Amino acid sequence: MTRFRPCIDLHDGKVKQIVGGTLKDGDDASAKGELRTNFISDRPPAHFADLYRQDHLTGGHVIMLGPGNEAAAREALAAYPGGFHIGGGIRAENAAAWLGAGASHVIVTSWLFDKEGHFQEDRLQALAGAVGADRLVLDLSCRREPGSATWVVAMNRWQTPTDLRVTPETLDALASSCAEFLVHAADVEGKCEGIDEALVRLLGDWGKKPITYAGGAYALEDLERVHALSQGRVDLTIGSALDIFGGRLVKYADCVEFNRRQDANA
Repeated sequence: MTRFRPCIDLHDGKVKQIVGGTLKDGDDASAKGELRTNFISDRPPAHFADLYRQDHLTGGHVIMLGPGNEAAAREALAAYPGGFHIGGGIRAENAAAWLGAGASHVIVTSWLFDKEGHFQEDRLQALAGAVGADRLVLDLSCRREPGSATWVVAMNRWQTPTDLRVTPETLDALASSCAEFLVHAADVEGKCEGIDEALVRLLGDWGKKPITYAGGAYALEDLERVHALSQGRVDLTIGSALDIFGGRLVKYADCVEFNRRQDANA
């Protein structure tokens, strides 16, 4: 059954909600000028982690969007040990340390590719060997190719397209090396204009591993929509629309209640 999964997105050490396609590499003024931020919290990461812990929400993710977020991420993990997957800058050399800091799983994308965006199978196997496939989440966050119904995995904060496409064949090839998949639809991330229904349907039709989808959710009904489109095989993260992140469209308490109903019906 589809469930709501929580998130904590970190940028410059603060909890933020960012329009995904505007997050650029670099510290130059032009990159900063293009960044669109929906929400910046005056509360620490531990506040949100403790909230999720009290409401028994599991399988959420903490994402470090760029450098300078390590201390904030460790704070969130310490407030809810075992409650989060951690992503952002994960590689074979540091993955085990993040599990030691309290993450239940590590999430990886960019490290699996070279600078030109070519997938590196040996890196995936090295990471799976370092922490075990059962503690590894593969982030296949993607962007739709213009004019097509094909989604291309994007790395470097969703700016650089890779040679890996989100297809049933790709999911089959990667499934034995991970516990779950995380898929941000970067084109709609943070816009609160609706989920990518075709992508959710594709993920649900495959449905052989747990998958969490994120991007565009703006109503409580999106949880029911994802449940129907994916045949209950895909979970949903809601970010910018949530009232706890300054949104006006979805109440966090209603998402918690949705999960309770799902658990009661399981």
